Amino acid sequence: MPRVVPSQIVEFIDAEFPHAQRQERYNVTTQYKGSASALLRLVDELPDELLRMGGTEYNRFVHSVSTIKSALELEDWNSLSPPAQNLHGMKLGEAISNLRDCLAPLPDQQIPEATAGLAFIADAQLRESIRADIAFANQAFSGGEWKAATVLAGAAAEALLLWAITAKKTEAELGAARLTAIPKASSDPNAWGLDGYIKVARALHLIKDNTAKLAALAKDFRNLIHPGRSARLKEVCDRGTALSALAAVELILRNLS
Repeated sequence: MPRVVPSQIVEFIDAEFPHAQRQERYNVTTQYKGSASALLRLVDELPDELLRMGGTEYNRFVHSVSTIKSALELEDWNSLSPPAQNLHGMKLGEAISNLRDCLAPLPDQQIPEATAGLAFIADAQLRESIRADIAFANQAFSGGEWKAATVLAGAAAEALLLWAITAKKTEAELGAARLTAIPKASSDPNAWGLDGYIKVARALHLIKDNTAKLAALAKDFRNLIHPGRSARLKEVCDRGTALSALAAVELILRNLS
């Protein structure tokens, strides 16, 4: 079953109940009962970890959902008097608008709290970017998306090693390690790529031999995203490549922290 995310529900609301996006008062009549029922089903399938709201906003979210459910439990809206029908429909319209307001700011992906904190990286923006890659690589692995897991883990490994060699060592140390490990490479670390980062990090004793070997495998696997290379080698990203890439990230984290 496809994973439901907040933006998907907001898109559905905008298509079926455009008044909600415009913040207009609107009487949702009985002809929209099917759309409102579908909306509730989408909300019920929304993963709990994506409902990251403050207490007040979460109360508003729960109240909106409860109002929509209560409105749909009325089997025959037409049995109500016209004033009651209008009041019923206006409450439903308001609840849908409030629900949209609660969901619109939410991200479609959430970094689990269990994901490595990377407290040793002082740059908050870089730290959160790497944490996101690690978290989403694990999520992709859990969903059987082997290529995505392999590529994201490789990206996290590359970012970690680039940070380590530039943040932990002086320019003189870095230059000497480059001449030893990758003598023909540019003097700009940003141009070295994952292979260069692995070799220089090992020369600087930032990572251990087994970490370097596993990271090198992750580098090779990540290159399989290029169709030509994959065809020539007759290899594809699979559960094994994803596991290896994720394991490389874990070992790099262990060495650096």
